[in-house]
Amino acid sequence: LHTATSCHTSSVHWNYHLDRKRAPFDCLFRFKRKMKLSLLIALALVRSQTSFALSFYPHTSSKVLYNNAAFFTIQQSMSLMAMSDDWSGFAVLDDDDDLLGDSAIDTLDYAKEEDSQEQKASVGSSLQPPSIDDPSVNFEPMFIPQGRQLELSEENVYGVLQACREEIGTMFGYSPENRGVGITGGVDFVAMDGPSIILRLKGRFWHQRTTVLDRVGAYLKGRIPEIISVDIEDEWQLTDEANQG
Repeated sequence: LHTATSCHTSSVHWNYHLDRKRAPFDCLFRFKRKMKLSLLIALALVRSQTSFALSFYPHTSSKVLYNNAAFFTIQQSMSLMAMSDDWSGFAVLDDDDDLLGDSAIDTLDYAKEEDSQEQKASVGSSLQPPSIDDPSVNFEPMFIPQGRQLELSEENVYGVLQACREEIGTMFGYSPENRGVGITGGVDFVAMDGPSIILRLKGRFWHQRTTVLDRVGAYLKGRIPEIISVDIEDEWQLTDEANQG
């Protein structure tokens, strides 16, 4: 009985050590078998989906092998992504300007500065003048000589501003001659804050927008002395970016 027990114990002990030595190789064999299977699946997908593009992105999983207290990590990196070449969801745009939204390219052939007034007017007549988006559109222009004093009121500001659009009209796009050379800018009344007048500039000017605001402000102050300042609605409206918009 003692001998049988010893043999049995020795066999178990030997099998235990044998299993420990063989364990790394078993893990490696299973890992290789999985890798082969993954490659076979990938090749099958490539062959069956000829209209697909294959792209590989890293997706890492770890296989740890144990061998005499040393650890080795094998990084498996393989992920398959398929992208379809189906264009059925795309539609043809009727107008390329749809790609640009409100900032479509200006392709109009403007007149040159040395062209005659008739040529400029001919080109400019095809363009809409800048809209007047304030109540002054309902008032007659008040052509008042500079130095004459009018009291400060919204009605007087409307009338003087209407006259300003005409008298220094070379700065604005209200005439077809100016529009013909690419000047499409306009000025609107926004509000009166005590003795301060707030204006809006829009469209394209040849002059610097700060110069336009100063000229309009001087025109209003020269006829309504109670005006202390003429300000812009938004400082962005004085930038070159706004002028190109």
